Amino acid sequence: MEQSSLDFKTITVEFADNGVATLTLNRPKMLNAFSYPLMCELKEALTYLGSPGNDEDVRVVVVKGNGKAFSSGLDLTDTSESFSEPVEEHGPDVARKAIEITKYVESCQQTMSAAEECRVPVIVALHGYCFGAAIDFSSACDIRLAAKDAKMSIREVEAGMVSDFGTLQRFDRKVGNSSWFRELSYTGRFFYPEEAKKHGFITNIYETKEELHKAAHELADVIASKSPVAVVGSKASMNFSQDHSVSDGLTHIRMMNSSLLQSEDTVIAAMASLSKQVPKFSKL
Repeated sequence: MEQSSLDFKTITVEFADNGVATLTLNRPKMLNAFSYPLMCELKEALTYLGSPGNDEDVRVVVVKGNGKAFSSGLDLTDTSESFSEPVEEHGPDVARKAIEITKYVESCQQTMSAAEECRVPVIVALHGYCFGAAIDFSSACDIRLAAKDAKMSIREVEAGMVSDFGTLQRFDRKVGNSSWFRELSYTGRFFYPEEAKKHGFITNIYETKEELHKAAHELADVIASKSPVAVVGSKASMNFSQDHSVSDGLTHIRMMNSSLLQSEDTVIAAMASLSKQVPKFSKL
């Protein structure tokens, strides 16, 4: 892998020749807590990698954490001081402070949404602590894998907060078990990979962080070998369909495939299958 030209302080970006981009949360001493700068950089990286015309070689993104944890959640030192102060007699009034907080929360929400809106699939590899904002972010990713030591929690209730970065809107759709999801949200209790896999939040469990990261990249390699037109089109259709009726989804894919089926990738894939060769697709 070559070091990316994207220069960040709290995350690192690497590229492989096959089109896999790796984003690593890089605040190990803080257990990769989601500080505001980290969220801004993560949003910028995902937006860049997922935008047409920026890096057309990227076909899959893997997100992982450096150190002992994927992320311990929101870095409260970023927010607690400014948002917990009482409104003073001659200080900012409630409405203006509310507007300030709303802008902050919206920006953080956009970071989580960037994974969902990224045009290529995003695989997240969870290990160690995966609390609060880590669940917000992973809920927005396409595929979630976990190491055996992953310790997860929708933690906001323990801090007297309502989760507002996306878990309450996305998690339930990923698992299809509202009762379990609400229990986790109301109690803030820990849950572990076996339970998360049972309910469909994660796909597979691995013994160690190293095995997890290896498996995430192996999966990314497989996806990157497929037609980028087909993969990007599939994600676009699935994202559209989750917020629309079946009928609307069918109309959407019908209209989209009227152009995608004319792609050279369809011919290349068919010829490779007949000749039992590995297909080679052009970049997007």
